[in-house]
Amino acid sequence: MQLIYQGKTKDVYQLDNNRILLKFKDDVTGENGVFDPGANTVGLTIDGAGKSGLKMTTYFFELLNSLQIPTHYVSADIDDVSMVVKNAQVLGKGLEVICRYKAVGSFYRRYATYCQEGQDLDRFVEVTIKDDERGDPVISQEALAMLNILSKEQYDELADLTRKICDIVKAELAKKGLELYDIKLEFGYDVSNNRLLLIDEISGGNMRVYKNGVYIAPLDLEKEFLS
Repeated sequence: MQLIYQGKTKDVYQLDNNRILLKFKDDVTGENGVFDPGANTVGLTIDGAGKSGLKMTTYFFELLNSLQIPTHYVSADIDDVSMVVKNAQVLGKGLEVICRYKAVGSFYRRYATYCQEGQDLDRFVEVTIKDDERGDPVISQEALAMLNILSKEQYDELADLTRKICDIVKAELAKKGLELYDIKLEFGYDVSNNRLLLIDEISGGNMRVYKNGVYIAPLDLEKEFLS
């Protein structure tokens, strides 16, 4: 295997046949030792976080694949804390797509003048540029088109697929009495057919979930959800 990229929460290796291996780490994003799925730096290391994230990711990707929703997922090895995926070209130089059901986190910090914390949002989708130096700025549909990152049609496809996926995740969590407040996803294009795919992971490390109004930490979420 050839190491091609060392990320914040996983390392990426090249395999044969347009396949990639993702090796999950125990590092999670946050600031000052506090977990934050929206942060752009590694904030802390939590023993078992990698395996926990992979377990939830495997569950959701296998579910989405069974529903004919395009993802990069091929297989997972929980003991090895690794996942084999299709090779995909990221959008631009890397975008993150957030779907918000409640006004929390950076959304609330930006717009607190106009909303209450925890206020309902109608599956609000926003896109941020993966750029640590500039704090992962939010970018609009119009700007994405003007900068030749995504056409308006590609953006609409991305937003529709995001809402579809997130509604499925939200419904699955609700079966265990868990409420999804927001979730961060990543997408790319399958290098073999240029089809839009969900990539990266779906785990407690990239979502905020509450139970009876109380926030559930990533490792606790995995235990509650998969128990």
